[in-house]
Amino acid sequence: MSNTETALKEALASIEGATGAALVDYTSGMALGTIGGSKSFDLTVAAAGNTDVVRAKLRTMEHLGLKGDIEDILITLSDQYHLIRLMKGRGGNGLFLYLVLDQKRANLAMARHQLKRIESDLEI
Repeated sequence: MSNTETALKEALASIEGATGAALVDYTSGMALGTIGGSKSFDLTVAAAGNTDVVRAKLRTMEHLGLKGDIEDILITLSDQYHLIRLMKGRGGNGLFLYLVLDQKRANLAMARHQLKRIESDLEI
């Protein structure tokens, strides 16, 4: 339903506490689109670094013989949440949505719910 730029803008505008969002190809580590961030927080660098997190988890699951799919990965910092949502469905293989949230303003359950909805509307 929406393109990458529109989906990322919607994530930033509609998710309380969101400070940055990106669509990332974890096979290459490239951000296909970003919005938000700051001079001290480069979303492109963060997106590339989080591809290592996704790859490591997928590799670990393979070694353990786990057959389930990753829905999302949550990294909690002292003042931020970093939410990684692997995309499913046609065209979504190898991609994830990356969301940075201000921990003081964010509702994590609602952010997960809204990111899932944004994912379902996104056309790749």
